[in-house]
Amino acid sequence: MTDPAVATAVGPVGVTAGPAGRAEPGRGGAVPVEPLRVGIVGGGFMARVHAGAARSAGARVVALASSSPASAARAAASLGVDAAHESVDDLVTDPDVDVVHICSPNATHAPVALAALAAGKHVVCEKPLATSGAEAEALVEAARAGRLVGAVPFVYRYHPMVREARARVAAGEVGRVLSVRGSYLQDWLLDSDDVDWRVDSAAGGPSRAFADIGSHLVDLLEFVLGDRLARLTSTTNTAHAHRGGSSVDTEDEAAVVFETTRGAIGTLFVSQVAPGRKNRLLLDLSGTAESLEFSQEEPETLWVGRRSGTQLVARDAAVLTPDAARLSTVPAGHPMGYVDAFAGFVRDAHDAVRGGTPEGLPTFVDGLRAVRVTEAVLASAASRRWVDVP
Repeated sequence: MTDPAVATAVGPVGVTAGPAGRAEPGRGGAVPVEPLRVGIVGGGFMARVHAGAARSAGARVVALASSSPASAARAAASLGVDAAHESVDDLVTDPDVDVVHICSPNATHAPVALAALAAGKHVVCEKPLATSGAEAEALVEAARAGRLVGAVPFVYRYHPMVREARARVAAGEVGRVLSVRGSYLQDWLLDSDDVDWRVDSAAGGPSRAFADIGSHLVDLLEFVLGDRLARLTSTTNTAHAHRGGSSVDTEDEAAVVFETTRGAIGTLFVSQVAPGRKNRLLLDLSGTAESLEFSQEEPETLWVGRRSGTQLVARDAAVLTPDAARLSTVPAGHPMGYVDAFAGFVRDAHDAVRGGTPEGLPTFVDGLRAVRVTEAVLASAASRRWVDVP
């Protein structure tokens, strides 16, 4: 992809992208594009990931705000960010910020994103986009009304071999998809003394395991299949009634049986209490001609199964479909992984800010979709019935 620091860009019809990607109606021709200026809300692990990906995309990380001025100052110093803001409000209204990356606790996503959109900023918001469907819908409408980019980092879409799987399904190489098995397993909350803000529904929302990692799994499934969950039934489990002396009201595990709009059936299982599983995201689908399996912990290969035999397809841009090759940014034999996928997502999000239309960019619409599926999972688990997914 072209280096954003030296490229020129033309935005939507009648609008040309000006310096730092800001829209300037009425200007003709291409203009030099300055690096986008990013402000980050949050100071934890995801803030570090976003800062690195933004810099990889050619942006400048110019500001950071966190839960307090002191924590913002510490995080800004640690991440090498130019300015630590006294408050989140100061950051989202800062005229020197073009794009706000939101990496704060889940319950803050919607209010911070709405404030940033109201201030005319493009937004990259961590998932879940919001803790309710109504909030997520309001964000979709606010981004549309302001003609602003709203993106959600469903970054597993950005593994080249995921794009290869998607292309094979779209081209009909797997035949008609019959069944799907998906799982996402972690162990970081295995013990009762493992505590995190996500455990508290006041900060993390009514769903934990499914909103946190199940949303990734559903997005990956629907993205690869080009199909949607139509109805589902689910059950959830909480391994520990108390953590760190406080009661727990969010799930550690969720199991889902589903049907898609095109008639495929499948299962999903997510857990944050699976010993030894660090980040095992697996998607396995079977069609009438072949099966495909992708594991996020082995992202350099795609397993292809046929009745006549199996094949392990390795990442090599020379033989991949164009969209997979586009994301293959280093030569075959040089391993790519999560950091590369995240960088690919941010490059595409920032390309969209400049007026581009990158293939497969997950937007606020996809974030809303994930929230709706999560609500359906919780509703089914509570009622012990099949639920239609909106």
